[in-house]
Amino acid sequence: MRYITLKIEDVEVLKYLHQNSPNSTVRKRSHCLVLSHQKHKIKDLACVFNVSRRTIERWFDKWEEIGVDSLAVAEGRGAKTRLKDYVKEVSEQLEIHNRNLKNVLNYFEEKHNIIICKKTLQNFLKDTGL
Repeated sequence: MRYITLKIEDVEVLKYLHQNSPNSTVRKRSHCLVLSHQKHKIKDLACVFNVSRRTIERWFDKWEEIGVDSLAVAEGRGAKTRLKDYVKEVSEQLEIHNRNLKNVLNYFEEKHNIIICKKTLQNFLKDTGL
């Protein structure tokens, strides 16, 4: 049986994150750590959080290794943007076409054979601050 032993400060931080974090993953993992500190078994925690026993063990390992920073999902997951290497060119095209996104989309389809939808371009512009 493996339990996480927490300091009083850690318990307070984890309880605060469980109640107030906007990120559901952080809430779930912090709650799991607090329950483990209260001597709940890994098998029971796996049933409560609907994950495998090994996943709970990974959460524990990351907690011991990194601490609070281990609660959030790691960066770099998900689909990568197709326009990442074309930030300067997107900016130039926006200036040329007076921020008309349809023309920018047509340009990238013709010149670079990159087909994206208008919403993807809008999200890219929002993320890069253009």
